[in-house]
Amino acid sequence: MSYPKRTAALASVAALAGSAVLMAAPAARAEVVNVNYQCKTPIGDKSAVSPIDIEGVKSGAGYKITMSWQKGVSSSPVDLGKGAMNPSATIKLGGADSGTMNVTGPANQAVVPANTPIKINDLTGTYTPKKSGKVTFTPGVLTIKALGTTTTCTPTNSPGAALTLDVTAASGSSGGTRSDSGSDEGAALPQTGPADSAIALGTLGGTVLLAGAAGALWLTRRNQAARARR
Repeated sequence: MSYPKRTAALASVAALAGSAVLMAAPAARAEVVNVNYQCKTPIGDKSAVSPIDIEGVKSGAGYKITMSWQKGVSSSPVDLGKGAMNPSATIKLGGADSGTMNVTGPANQAVVPANTPIKINDLTGTYTPKKSGKVTFTPGVLTIKALGTTTTCTPTNSPGAALTLDVTAASGSSGGTRSDSGSDEGAALPQTGPADSAIALGTLGGTVLLAGAAGALWLTRRNQAARARR
């Protein structure tokens, strides 16, 4: 093959390899979803729409999940002092998994003025896959505790998944490989040394003693038989 043709062939292979990489499914896909919250508050029902995104970052055997609000939800008729509000939320799992996971976050770090939308700090949690496959994460119920009261905000518009992760479940620890004889494969061979030598000598001594006892018994029976013939 001539040099120009060989160069063109290599370029085609590289292009195909690049296409394969581009066609590979991404490990994660995130998008901002609009959540229509209906909130049950101590002063009556309120509603608010907030764009929410959820991100996932690999962390050990699991994933650190972060849920973020781009707009405030609900409000308070009085000022909420620093540290007065504690938020938490649930995230619905779908796809290869099911159920919900919890995310929590710090209390408000600044005063929340009365009658203004309450901005929720980022909430985080750890998700550990139980099965391998694509798992979806959809915003669930938001709970706000402040000044001894509880406000519950529930999505009513089926916002859809804000994150899709292609996860791999952590493999459980397996026992040692067994050989055909039933013993652990790769078991340590007997070691040579003082302790093993003592055991070996003890075994050998036991064998000698048994042999001596058998010999004495044989000699006794032989002498008894000889006397009987006389």
